[in-house]
Amino acid sequence: MLSLPHSVALGIIGVLSLCVALEMLWSWRKHKRAYNTKETFANIAILLGFQVSKVALFGYQLYWSNMAFSLALFPLPEMPWVFACCFIATDCVYYWHHRIMHTTRFFWTFHVVHHSSPWMNLTTSYRLNWLSGIFGVFFYLPLIIIGFPPKFVAASIGLGLLYQFFLHTEVVGKLGFLEGIFNTPSAHRVHHATNEQYIDKNYGGVFMLWDRIFGTYIEEEEKPQYGITSGFQGHNPFKLVFHGFADYVRGKMHYKG
Repeated sequence: MLSLPHSVALGIIGVLSLCVALEMLWSWRKHKRAYNTKETFANIAILLGFQVSKVALFGYQLYWSNMAFSLALFPLPEMPWVFACCFIATDCVYYWHHRIMHTTRFFWTFHVVHHSSPWMNLTTSYRLNWLSGIFGVFFYLPLIIIGFPPKFVAASIGLGLLYQFFLHTEVVGKLGFLEGIFNTPSAHRVHHATNEQYIDKNYGGVFMLWDRIFGTYIEEEEKPQYGITSGFQGHNPFKLVFHGFADYVRGKMHYKG
């Protein structure tokens, strides 16, 4: 739905790579064991596959976005205030999209790859299913039908995912008064935990206000245990991406994460 200039994309990749390198250095110096070599390469492979899928699905998503905009009830101008409203509205839709992915067995098959790692580090953030774009686009079409420009919706989704990259870490502790207002590393560690009290909590993308409003917010207290309740799934990127679908077909999709 949105294509960045190559210079901007390369700049973002450079910054994210530097952050990963610094987190690795922190983990090594502090003996935190936040990284596993095989797992890191698996995460990179999954990311590369996801980038290929983005290119493959670009025309498909663009078609549906343009179709939705042709039905727009109140076409809105491309102005800063419209983008601000679009960003907030998109984050609210993301909350429900994310919540449905956790609480509906079919959509959990797409999302389980993101939660199956027992390590919590920045490379975990882009364990994204290669087929998620097939259905994910439909959650955001109502925003376009209302009248938000497709490029604003796409930019809001992209900025939200970029923000969430920095949440997948143990480097940052609690952030005081920001907890419960914005999504923070502490809040997102809870979301990735298999501790019973943490399951199906903290779905927000950028804001935690949605979780507070809809009763799914919980603070980090007990140390999170990461992964999914069915246990470790190995390092094969193809198995990690597709094992949820296989389990769904066999009727074994009962685990959480």
